[in-house]
Amino acid sequence: MKLKVYFSFALLLFTFQGVKAQDLHHLAQDFLATLSTDLREKTVFELSSEERKNFFYTPVYRKGTTFNDYNKEQTAAALTLLKASISENAFEKTKEIMDLEKILIVLENNPKMPDGSPKRDPLNYHFWIFGNPEKDHYWGWRFEGHHISLNFVASEGSLVSSTPFFLGTNPGRVLEGEQKGHEVLKLETDYGYAMVNSLTPQQLEVARYSETAPVDMFTSNHSKAERLAHTGIQYADLTGEQKKLFDRLLQLYLDNYEKKFSKKAKDKIEKEGRDELYFAWAGSLERGQGHYYSIQGKTLLIEYDNTQNNNNHVHTVVRDLENDFGDDLLQDHYDHDH
Repeated sequence: MKLKVYFSFALLLFTFQGVKAQDLHHLAQDFLATLSTDLREKTVFELSSEERKNFFYTPVYRKGTTFNDYNKEQTAAALTLLKASISENAFEKTKEIMDLEKILIVLENNPKMPDGSPKRDPLNYHFWIFGNPEKDHYWGWRFEGHHISLNFVASEGSLVSSTPFFLGTNPGRVLEGEQKGHEVLKLETDYGYAMVNSLTPQQLEVARYSETAPVDMFTSNHSKAERLAHTGIQYADLTGEQKKLFDRLLQLYLDNYEKKFSKKAKDKIEKEGRDELYFAWAGSLERGQGHYYSIQGKTLLIEYDNTQNNNNHVHTVVRDLENDFGDDLLQDHYDHDH
């Protein structure tokens, strides 16, 4: 049964096109309508539940329901909701990250969790719905598994929050087999190197806050993202060509968002002032060595880290220092409506 579902899932990954984000509440309702009472109880939580901020990107026990629990109809409905909530580029990355689990099964000799379940499983990706997905309600949902954690809040049919937005890869670059040389997050790596290597020695002294990269992102899976102690070099202090490289790197992350939400994020950055953004680097300037970078602004925080597994294990995340998990909007809603 699991093999059959996997092939159906793989086929569906390539087939969904043209879903409109303004239909999000309808898509969530359609998904829930396919579920049995038991699956629905395991999938739906209160919007105020602590589970909504209990996000992880490592192989841990999770609540919610997974593709292992779904039939073909349920898988299709779940994927339709996912594809409507992110960009095509992000959907492709998500698909490829899940596919890396099959490589890890071989590399790690089919490891097990403490309860005996598979530690690596391309179907072990979870869905949660938080609250009541009605057009005039605030509600949320999450899609998560190893190296993926996508968190959303919606209202009036559209996304109002899309962070934390985590994507990671292990291996960062596939070293053997049919996919040898493939890097799911290659541009995130290439554009970061291009940016740091464009800096003059004087600029690098400002941007590079440490010659040693941290073992992971500073924000980790913290439910509250805080401004980082390091800042780096300010956008206003870059040359014209360097600003283009910075813009390209920033755009890469914003383009993971659903189109309408991506525009909101870009507009917010422009309103706060692009000159107030900073780029920071830690670690080696040479490929294959441990390295880290961040982009930080008044409310935006992006982190990239590649230090684990002999510097071949990438973590990336986008956080909103004000509105992570939709906190700012939800608090304003509660203050005014209650």
